[in-house]
Amino acid sequence: MFKKPLSNTKTSAPLRGSERRKLRQRVQQAYGLDAEELPLLVPEGLLVMKFSTHHNEPGLLYFSAEGNPLWFSIGKNANDSELIPTVYTLWKRPMLLPCLTTPSPVIPVLVGGADLMVPGVVQCVGKPNPGTLVCVSEYERGFIGPGLAVGHMAVDPTKLLSGQINKGKAVVILHTWKDSLWELGSKIDPPPPEPFGASPQKEEEAGTAENNAPVSTPPQSDGQGEGQANTGELAQNGQQAEASVSAVLRTSLLQALKTSLASLPTSSFPMQATTFYTSHILPARPASQTGPTPVDIKHSAFKSLTAFLKQSEKQGLIKLKDSKPDVAIAAVYPTHADVAAHVSHRTVGEIDDKKRKDKERADRRELAAEARDRSLSVVELWKPHQTSVKLFQDVQMDTSALYTASEVRAALNNYIATHNLINPTDQRLINVASDDILSAATSNKTKPPLVSATREELTIALCERMQPWHRVQMGKSDPVTKKGQLHPISVVVKIRQGRKACTLITGFEPFLLSPTTIADALRARCASSTAVSPLPGRGGGEEIMVQGKQLKIVADFLTGELGVPKKWIEVADLSDAKKKK
Repeated sequence: MFKKPLSNTKTSAPLRGSERRKLRQRVQQAYGLDAEELPLLVPEGLLVMKFSTHHNEPGLLYFSAEGNPLWFSIGKNANDSELIPTVYTLWKRPMLLPCLTTPSPVIPVLVGGADLMVPGVVQCVGKPNPGTLVCVSEYERGFIGPGLAVGHMAVDPTKLLSGQINKGKAVVILHTWKDSLWELGSKIDPPPPEPFGASPQKEEEAGTAENNAPVSTPPQSDGQGEGQANTGELAQNGQQAEASVSAVLRTSLLQALKTSLASLPTSSFPMQATTFYTSHILPARPASQTGPTPVDIKHSAFKSLTAFLKQSEKQGLIKLKDSKPDVAIAAVYPTHADVAAHVSHRTVGEIDDKKRKDKERADRRELAAEARDRSLSVVELWKPHQTSVKLFQDVQMDTSALYTASEVRAALNNYIATHNLINPTDQRLINVASDDILSAATSNKTKPPLVSATREELTIALCERMQPWHRVQMGKSDPVTKKGQLHPISVVVKIRQGRKACTLITGFEPFLLSPTTIADALRARCASSTAVSPLPGRGGGEEIMVQGKQLKIVADFLTGELGVPKKWIEVADLSDAKKKK
């Protein structure tokens, strides 16, 4: 009822003294309380608020001065309607209502908006009649837990606990812990469970709980009787656990019918029973499973998947087809009334998917971090030199600094704009010959001086007259800046020793790459022998030889694993040219 937030809420107003006295009388008459207990349950300073549920049902809500909802009623004539306690009130007075207990895996299902089904009932404390208010708490042997849900009893509890009724709804839930009504209050945690029969008052309030449910076992006079009692309790606990697992499995089937199975085409059937169970039922189990018993067929009352599926077929949820060695699912019925009434919950499959996606994101982040750590950054730089120095001095830029290509272009544009060198007839061209500094900075001895040129051509010519530098950085290590023109890594296939082809790698030293690291990695990747040898001449560096034609593998390794930009790799196959000679 309160799965979704309240609508059409009115401003809360203080409850007048006369109305509070009437409310106390209603509480006393409805729940048979002593006058001394009323101030605790109907305290001073109450507030009242009108509201509507998400089904547009009108109601009244009574708050404590601290802001906790204590009582509510539903109906147009809410003042004369049934007065229902909230879980905050039940935590003040635990035995206010008769109590049904259920295993811990069922509690999240109730919180999600479902009703309590007959297979999920473990015991009943008190003697509720059909249609009367009851609370639902988590089953814990020897204890009575706090009320976590309030609802109307839907069946005769005597028939329920005697086994005459084994399916259907046991309690129609009205309000639960963690629903929107509970969220209006202080959102405190439930109190801890109390030992059952801890005080004479609670034993008296429990009434005939021992007659209705196996709450406790009378003491035996000898050791043999005690052993029999313990054996009976263990068997009984096992039956209760099996019943709760069976209830959760049925809820999981309803969830699967409402979600994954509803969208399957008819061509997906017949489907093997094991596939149906592992791919649809198990992932649809409620996510909050805190009980000690695993939720699977082996721990249910069915013991076999076939028995569970045949029971589901009798209920009209699925249709089976006999096949060997196991039955198959011939059809499913997502439009069944029980499926339509089922309230969806968060499933184990959704949690597993979230964990998988989180792991994938973490793996991608880790791979990206590793790629950054081993990525190779190569930047070409230029320093003002000889005739280009005057141009940088004119635009007031440091002549001892190193500049990238974009910074050189910016300096050139600044100089052109300052000296108004744009050709008036064709603005794409720059009048170079009309300015001595620009002409000297962009001309050399091997080429005649430029008369006019585009900005791109001038940038290239200016960089040629400047001193080349380069900066190489591997991952997060300190960058290495050196003077000189940087040349690409050479990967060449040549014929050596007669007809044997080999791949030769040179010029990798300026890129901070280790020859032994490259050789060892390529030996495994290419499944061939490798060798490192010095090049002839002074300062010739080293050469890596890989047996066979391995151009693609080597290029992919340099770019993918070592992060060398493709611009700085030159690949050539000279083996055919050698053979032609």
